Amino acid sequence: MDTVHAYGVSTTRYLQTHYRDTQSWFLFVSMAADLRNTFFVFFPVCFHLRESVGVKLVWVAVVGDWLNLIFKWILFGERPYWWVQETPYYANSSAPQIEQFPMTCETSPGSPSGHAMSAAGVYYAMISSLLAILLKEHGGHIKNWCVRGTLWAVFWCVQVCVCLSRVFIAAHFPHQVVAGVVTGILVAETFDRVHWIYRASLRRYIYTTLSLLSFAVGLYLGLRGLGVDLLWTLDKAQRWCQRPQWVHIDTTPFASLLRNTGTLLGLGLGLHSPLYAEARRVGGGATYRLACVGATLLLLHLLDSVRPPAHTRALFYLLSFCKSATVPLATVGIVPYCVAGAAGRNGKKHQF
Repeated sequence: MDTVHAYGVSTTRYLQTHYRDTQSWFLFVSMAADLRNTFFVFFPVCFHLRESVGVKLVWVAVVGDWLNLIFKWILFGERPYWWVQETPYYANSSAPQIEQFPMTCETSPGSPSGHAMSAAGVYYAMISSLLAILLKEHGGHIKNWCVRGTLWAVFWCVQVCVCLSRVFIAAHFPHQVVAGVVTGILVAETFDRVHWIYRASLRRYIYTTLSLLSFAVGLYLGLRGLGVDLLWTLDKAQRWCQRPQWVHIDTTPFASLLRNTGTLLGLGLGLHSPLYAEARRVGGGATYRLACVGATLLLLHLLDSVRPPAHTRALFYLLSFCKSATVPLATVGIVPYCVAGAAGRNGKKHQF
């Protein structure tokens, strides 16, 4: 495995040396591939334009990132920025010097890549849904072939950029990003065949949230009882990151777990809220949907700027869970209800 890791470090070193001019692009891609953008941007847009696509997007993102956490805990994957500092592989020669960036110092294990896995799953879900909609409404073999080819070409271009960006910033080895892409596609492909999520009851959402939480916490406690510390990477991140301020608590495994389960629970609460039912009864039309998209993006942008205090870890996790649950709740229930109410009041004024 040391040989594979050494090849990965050499790849990172090569990219940083020969493609230094593209540093800003790689940093932007790595930031754009963060799962936060799925919940704060892609989900609101997709949900208001095509509700089923938005629902599927949340399930793919949440379950995919939960599986990513479980795989990371099981596989014990290293990250380049700390492996190169600790390995005896370079005992007879100097270790390669690789550069670090603000997004390098993630605190979870490295395999598979969460950014690559979430980007693959989310974009695969969006493109497959878009193709199903377009090809259902428009016929023509040549047109179908052109649309499919164009969209999947965009998909693979995005995946290559995400993978290269994660290797460039020394957050992952090449084999980890490839594993992330493959598993992300498998998760999205699975949910293309799962239809009960569109009619899931609130009880199903609650049970699923509790199951995901219980399994992850149970795995952590069980392995800890056997003497295995699943948070072994926190010390490595704090020890080998060049700048302490680059080590963020929101990259820890439990922050990811609570963020995802909070989002899923919030979606269930939103879909079964009286606000959602009333907005669905009153609202409709392209103007209404576009108004919902704009209002939701604005509200979620303001919400995203509010960061829970990080000085107490337990408080940070609790507030992160609540904040994550608020995102889909606001998207599904609060904003549509307010927009529908405003549209109804404006309509009454025009009648007079």
